[in-house]
Amino acid sequence: MLHFGKISQQQFLKEYWQKKPLLIKQALPNFISPMPADELAGLSFEEVFESRLITGSIKLQNWSLRNGPFSEQDFAELAEQDWTLLVQGVDRYIEEIHDLIQHFDFIPRWRFDDVMISYAAKGGSVGPHFDYYDVFLLQGSGKRRWHLSSKNCEMDNYLDNVPLRIMDKFNAEQIFDVEPGDVLYVPPKVAHHGVSLDDNCTTLSFGYRSYSAEEMHDFLEKPCPKELENAYYQDPEWQANQNPNLIPKPAIKQAQKLLKISAEQFAEFVTKLDTNDVKILQEFEYDNPSKSITSHPASKAAYIKTNGKHQTFLNGELFNRSDLLKNG
Repeated sequence: MLHFGKISQQQFLKEYWQKKPLLIKQALPNFISPMPADELAGLSFEEVFESRLITGSIKLQNWSLRNGPFSEQDFAELAEQDWTLLVQGVDRYIEEIHDLIQHFDFIPRWRFDDVMISYAAKGGSVGPHFDYYDVFLLQGSGKRRWHLSSKNCEMDNYLDNVPLRIMDKFNAEQIFDVEPGDVLYVPPKVAHHGVSLDDNCTTLSFGYRSYSAEEMHDFLEKPCPKELENAYYQDPEWQANQNPNLIPKPAIKQAQKLLKISAEQFAEFVTKLDTNDVKILQEFEYDNPSKSITSHPASKAAYIKTNGKHQTFLNGELFNRSDLLKNG
């Protein structure tokens, strides 16, 4: 688990989660990333990984975006500075990366999305941007400077004619320099802009899903009221040491503020797989017909307590073995 330094885990959950950023120096002391830059580049050669190359800088505003898979020639043609490689969903295939998620299990596992890893040459960044995700940014190697701001985080504050969502107006309120083992937590709707300070900068992003009211209504095949079109589910105050697979009653009540949804329906919703994970599991089942998918990194599982009983949900459906997670 993370070392929070001067604050407790419960203090983080009460005062920072979904409220304000926090830099946790040496959250993982003596951390050595299991994914060096050259190996990350190798992953981007493979079709199974979603990868992107971003070049440009704030100074020149000369942004470009290319999607993988890439080749050695692609990297040979890059400039020495001002570019970033991003590889999504590394935890789905690399066991050592998937194992790192347990350090963040003070947040329910069913809220987790994936691990994205980036490598940036000196000056490399993806520009200032904001989203509705919670994210823990673990520095894997090298140094990065993060600029954060809660101002101007509006959808009409993006540059025109740019292939990325890069904010037009961005004025940093906080600036942090991070080194390997440092973790920066960024809540939803806080703009962040990270710039590599050297040529060995890798960052592991542990992202947590955002649930829009519109998405939840679509799941239940209900029309979303106009006044909720831009509303998002907000977590309750999590309690330290709770089972990461449990969907507690306060979380269900939070969902019910947005629409009429039962505990069972909410459990189906939060464990439902996206299209890419469905494909990953289908390929896994085809290649490994005798193995269970329950422990595969692409699977999503959670359980609820109703009337003293546990109901376990796996990949969007009620799962019969209700004791699978409560003891895990």
